[in-house]
Amino acid sequence: MKWTKFKVKTITEAEDIIISTLYDIGLEGAQIEDKVPLTAWEKEQMFVDILPDGPEDDGIAYLSFFVEETEDGSLMLNGEATTAELILEKVKDELDQLREFMDIGEGSVSVDETEDIDWINNWKQFFHQFTIDDLLIIPSWEEVKPEDADKKILHIDPGTAFGTGMHETTQLCIRQIWKYLTSETVMLDVGTGSGILGIVALMYGAKKVVGTDLDPCAVPAVEENLQVNQIPPEKFDMMIGNIITEKEVQDKVGYECYDIVVANILADVLVPLTPVILNQLKPGGIYITSGIIDDKEQTVRDAVEKAGLEILEVTYQGEWVSVTARKK
Repeated sequence: MKWTKFKVKTITEAEDIIISTLYDIGLEGAQIEDKVPLTAWEKEQMFVDILPDGPEDDGIAYLSFFVEETEDGSLMLNGEATTAELILEKVKDELDQLREFMDIGEGSVSVDETEDIDWINNWKQFFHQFTIDDLLIIPSWEEVKPEDADKKILHIDPGTAFGTGMHETTQLCIRQIWKYLTSETVMLDVGTGSGILGIVALMYGAKKVVGTDLDPCAVPAVEENLQVNQIPPEKFDMMIGNIITEKEVQDKVGYECYDIVVANILADVLVPLTPVILNQLKPGGIYITSGIIDDKEQTVRDAVEKAGLEILEVTYQGEWVSVTARKK
């Protein structure tokens, strides 16, 4: 599939109004490039700790809009054929009108040559089959090699939801789940993503899994990954919402009914999560955390102990940490 990119150079303060204005003429799905630091809310939406800070914000922003090209070379906008020249003229007209009442910076527009972009599938080049001990994790577009035929096989396609098992934090969680899993285990997975942790638990004999996530994309991702691994959907319940702040979600998840709670998320999110999740754990239940960069280990340890949990072990892989504790 081919696309033409229209790239606007502007200032960060004008991002939202330009995106909204160009949306009205049919340009959707803006790609934003700027140096604005992540907000606390944005950091909470991520699944691992933030790595070193980026460059200082210079106030400049680039907004890119992509328009599909048809086989005959024309562009499709609002369901109608048009040309790059006509779209460029429309964009410049809209920007000129915005300049009359606000600062939009340079406000220049460039048009790149068409390029092949497969938005959904290009990331697949970075995800290949691999093993975690005796578990083979393989995407749907690859085949099992003969030498791996005797391994336990997990088919996983993350799609738009996070979680392939390649990251150290996920592997730390998986190994801890294996240690404490029994045939009677009911597990809660906070920050489910693709569902990989819950699906691994079910593959290895867990009785039931409940997952929560902020992102609605987790629901179809989990459904698809359950299906491809031939796991009955009734064994995995998905709930969308914030279990830390939403009493409705806490009530729906249930209290003192989980043998294992696993949370592979930000250390700064684990701090407020831990005293809440204590209510979901059964007495003697196991709390497995990861997503912790090594310099945040003590922060999580303190939160776990402050909540009255007993730390059983701390495991490491690379610069990442997993803290496993038990409800007394």
